[in-house]
Amino acid sequence: MKAIGYLAPKNIDQQDALVDFELPTPTATGRDLLVKVKAVSVNPVDTKVRASAAPEEGQYKVLGWDAVGEVTAVGEEVEHYQVGDKVWYAGDISRSGTNAEYHLVDERIVGKQPTTVSETQAAALPLTAITAWELLFDRLQFELNPNAEKSAKVRLLIIGASGGVGSILTQLAAKLTNATVIGTASRPESQKWVTDLGADYVIDHSKPLTEELKRIEIDNVTHVISLTQTQAHFDQIVEALAPQGQLALIDDPTEPLDIMKLKRKSLSLHWELMFTRSLYQTEDMDKQRQLLNSVSSMIDDGELVTTLGQHFGKINAENLKKAHAYIESGKSIGKVVLEGF
Repeated sequence: MKAIGYLAPKNIDQQDALVDFELPTPTATGRDLLVKVKAVSVNPVDTKVRASAAPEEGQYKVLGWDAVGEVTAVGEEVEHYQVGDKVWYAGDISRSGTNAEYHLVDERIVGKQPTTVSETQAAALPLTAITAWELLFDRLQFELNPNAEKSAKVRLLIIGASGGVGSILTQLAAKLTNATVIGTASRPESQKWVTDLGADYVIDHSKPLTEELKRIEIDNVTHVISLTQTQAHFDQIVEALAPQGQLALIDDPTEPLDIMKLKRKSLSLHWELMFTRSLYQTEDMDKQRQLLNSVSSMIDDGELVTTLGQHFGKINAENLKKAHAYIESGKSIGKVVLEGF
């Protein structure tokens, strides 16, 4: 089968940062599905792993943690899927990735593909949807209530709301919680994107957050989800949070965060990594299958829209290198997808 990967970590401008090669088609056993990959998206985690993680000597490392495809074989312990099912998922960072024609994945982290959008539109969503859902309902423990009335007492600030996670997080927070949703974006086009996704307010994170909140007549917020540049905004986050507020983050701060600054206000800190359940084979691993099916139903019911931003063509090394470079530019809006081999 065709696959794309690398033999050594390199900058994306290097010719062999990603290359096309051939691998044997794997065999499904246990709870695994063998999926024929139709479309993928590229996430910041792809670029971080490519730049830093060395594969075993002489072996290619295959990236990719989003896919839409068709089940072509199932392991003997599979309960929820059969050959021919159309599925979507974000995979497991400890296993070979989705930048290949066929891919093995545990059924407990796989959902039924939404039927009302294209494969590329669907491929934009799994990893970010899982991350956003877990941030809201597992880490910050918002009550999941699609009929909730907005509350001025519950104020959620999303830093980096126009990116991949932010784009679906803004929608889920607006649709399923009672929070007043404040997104951040710094450019006119990204600010419009966040507004269109359902944010009640949009502020500019290139300016002091507290000043921007005052501009929209909000004194403080009860929750902050920081998706990017947490170290740059940390002091402003602490100032903006109300006493006993909550901060959740997903990025990798480039310098240590002084968590002692959280003590005076009794602020709590939550990390989110959507790979935790699959990495540790947790007892509740099947929740990712369930939440992907919930998101799929919401898309088919017209309650959520795709966060596809750019289509980079076929799944090959040349196009994946372009996608990695685009994400590393920090200027992407929504998600980058590729389709077909």
